[in-house]
Amino acid sequence: EVQLVESGGGLVQPGGSLRLSCEASGFTFRSYAMSWVRQAPGKGLEWVGAINSYGSSYCADSVKGRFTASRDNAKNIAYLQMSSLKSEDTAVYYCKQRTIWGQGTQVTVSS
Repeated sequence: EVQLVESGGGLVQPGGSLRLSCEASGFTFRSYAMSWVRQAPGKGLEWVGAINSYGSSYCADSVKGRFTASRDNAKNIAYLQMSSLKSEDTAVYYCKQRTIWGQGTQVTVSS
């Protein structure tokens, strides 16, 4: 069974950092690009970033310079390192592999 499980969300103050993890199972992790998508309260889905199978990462303009996607193929885990967090980063964050989505992890940025 293909499965993605996110973790690492929580409450953080503005300017703080968090690292989200996405543990993958049921497929050859190293062969697939992994993406991160978020949904803020009352808003639609927003693509945040991705890392391809070669290790090249990309991020949306809204988070560029603050967020970085990475991966550890030995552990089958994708990461989203988030720094300089802002209140507008508050959202449920999902990792995905093509049409497979994780359950999401809540990130709340508030003082």
